[in-house]
Formats: sequence, C-alpha cells, structure tokens
Amino acid sequence: QKDFGPMKKAEQRTIETGLLHAADAQPLISDDIISEEPAPDVKGNAWNMIVPITIMVLMMPVSLLYTGWDPARFAPEANLGSKIITALGNGSGSTSVLWAVLTSLFVAAIMYRTQKIFTVDEMVALAFKGIGSLMPLAVLMMLAFAIGKMSKDLGTGLYLADLSKQWLHAGLVPFVLFLTASFIAFSTGTSWGTFAIMLAIAVPMAQQFEHTLPLAVAAVLSGGVFGDHCSPISDTTIISSMASACDHIDHVKTQLPYALTAGAFSALLFLLAGFTA
Repeated sequence: QKDFGPMKKAEQRTIETGLLHAADAQPLISDDIISEEPAPDVKGNAWNMIVPITIMVLMMPVSLLYTGWDPARFAPEANLGSKIITALGNGSGSTSVLWAVLTSLFVAAIMYRTQKIFTVDEMVALAFKGIGSLMPLAVLMMLAFAIGKMSKDLGTGLYLADLSKQWLHAGLVPFVLFLTASFIAFSTGTSWGTFAIMLAIAVPMAQQFEHTLPLAVAAVLSGGVFGDHCSPISDTTIISSMASACDHIDHVKTQLPYALTAGAFSALLFLLAGFTA
C-alpha cells in the first residue's frame, strides 16, 4: 500500500475490524440518510438518479443566464456569445443553486410518484429528514463565512501581504507569495477570497522585483488552493466530510499529510523558480 499516516491507520482499522469510523467519530451527516433501505417491491432504476441530477446540473447555467441577463451591462457592439458570457458572470450563484435544486426535487418527486415508489407524505418526510441531517453543515458553513468576513474586515490578508513585502529578496518572491497565500487561505477557509487579496499585491510586486507575472500569479493560485484544501473551515472540506458521512476532523487529519507533501514540493519548486526565472 502507498497510503501513510492517519489514512493508513484508518484503512487498517476497517480491514481488521470492519468499522468505517473511529469509536469516538461524529459523522457530519446522519447515517439514517445513507442507510435508507428501499421498499422490497421497488426495482432499481438508474434513471431515477441520473435524470434529477442531470436536470440540476443543466439548470445551473440556465439560472445563471436568467439572473445575470441585464441588457444595461452589455456593450453596444457585443454579439450573442459575449452577452451570454457576461450574463453568466453576473448571475446570482446562490439563487441559481436554489432554483436548480428545487427543480431537481420537483422532477424527482414526479418520477417517484408516477412509478409509485413513494407517496407524497413519504417524500415530504424524507425531504425534511434530509434537511435536518444537513443542519450541522449549515452551522459550520455559517461559522466559516463569519470567520472569513471577520478576517476580511480586520484586514488580515492585507496586513500579512504588506508585512511580507518589507523583507523580500527578489528570488524569494514566488516562494513567499505561495506561503502567504497558503496561510491566508488556511486561516480564512476561502481560496477565492485569498485570490482577491493576494493578486492585487502579487501583480505589482512581481513588476517591482522584475519577476514574470505568470510565475507570481501561479504562486498565488497554487497557495490559495493548497491552503483552502487543508483548512478545516473551508466549504470544500466541509462538503467533502458531509458527502462521505465521516467525522470532519478525521477527514482533515487523513488528507493533511498528502496535501502537505504536495505543498512542500510546490514550495520548493517555487523557490527554485524564483532564483532561476
């Protein structure tokens, strides 16, 4: 086996005992949802899953297009393709997700009722059961956004970026940009917020130290994704724990050694690139 660290221990536990979770684990989603048994007279049909999910995926760009379509934002000479790209960029992500999910649920309800898989009362009960199981995720997401907003209002990212500029050697620019972006993303739990903060610093910094712009941007993007991936308050980390119905801290601990290994190699390569570019 090529696994190591907490992941290897978890795999050995499962192989030896059959237990998917540690004794003190607290899965982020209720096992009741993933262990729901179908009725004995219901035959499995893959389309019952494929169709609702496909509808949800297709409704996302349609909803983004609808919520972002504003003729006032279009350039006078813009063609249809430019208008579509502009509308998608200005669309409301949260509203689009809501419409996509509701449409998918509506289609699934019609399919299941037509096939007499569930009654209306059973579908309503299962829907509320799913909502209740996702409440821990909603609370964690709320706290994650609160911490990220607080860090942004305190100017944490700008302070760290400004502090690092005072002692940088030209060859260390990509390396330090990578580390700074990683730390900010880990602390705030958002890669996009890190990009917004650090790119405004990295671009003039790269020009000031006569480094290639792509290298500086790559360091920021890599560091932001790396720190976000490792952060326990990141929405992607939380959703991963929820989707796999595992203990959130256990998920963070098992993925961290692999992420740190990749991050260490990346940091070394940015250090070498800084002195050779």
